[in-house]
Amino acid sequence: MTLATAQLGVGVIYALFLWVAPDARKPPSITFADFLKMIPAGFCSAGAHAASVFSLAAGGVAFGQIVKASEPAFAAVIGTFVYKKKISIYKWLCLIPIIGGVILAALKQNKDGSIELDFTIGGLVGALVANAFAAFKGNESKKLVEDKDMQSRIGGVGNQFAIMTIISFLVSVPLLFFKEGAIFPEFIELFKTKQELYTNVIYSGLTFYAYNELATKTLTKISAVTNSVANTAKRVVVIVGSAIVFKESISGLKAIGCAICIGGVFLDSVIDDLVKPKTKKA
Repeated sequence: MTLATAQLGVGVIYALFLWVAPDARKPPSITFADFLKMIPAGFCSAGAHAASVFSLAAGGVAFGQIVKASEPAFAAVIGTFVYKKKISIYKWLCLIPIIGGVILAALKQNKDGSIELDFTIGGLVGALVANAFAAFKGNESKKLVEDKDMQSRIGGVGNQFAIMTIISFLVSVPLLFFKEGAIFPEFIELFKTKQELYTNVIYSGLTFYAYNELATKTLTKISAVTNSVANTAKRVVVIVGSAIVFKESISGLKAIGCAICIGGVFLDSVIDDLVKPKTKKA
């Protein structure tokens, strides 16, 4: 929780800098009612980030990213039963390879041919909780984007993400002191004396903020299909890259499960466009 909050804090400082720097970004002119409407999205954003950090710390980075790739399953269930959205039968069928891939990725085949579970409970639960928060965040964020009157006062998706980051930070601070308040002074001392911790927190906070803001802006510039392809490619790069950097094995069943899950995610993203009836030319 301390690390996740620190990363959000870096994002807050960056967002405030853009508002006060000359010719950088015009500050929003939202009302207090607008701010209250943005709290659910900011709260879910904080939950998704904190759970993701916990998952990657508790288990393998590659496995955590594979489980996080199953987010469309949570989006479908939460979107249908909470936000009353209609999901096509084809998208529901795409959840089979997504969930099946995650299950395979959690298995390991030994040299003697036996199969056993190969994951940590903390890593699995953290990634699943992150997926649930991310699904709620996506739906709440979409409600904000569709409010044209509010968007005119916010001043663009960049400012929207900045405000959500501030809310996420404000939500995370009390939880930090409640859960890890006893070790926070130790973290501050390490932050002052350990350059590796200092630089990693700053770099990870800035890249987390920049990536999410860019991803938000990208949605307004490219088609949904192109965005889905990019997201799928991103997950492949992250999973393979983390396996190489952290020397984690993704061979055997884990590699097969990863491929099936990623393939299912991509298919889920484009299936409605593939099966929609073609309009006949007059």
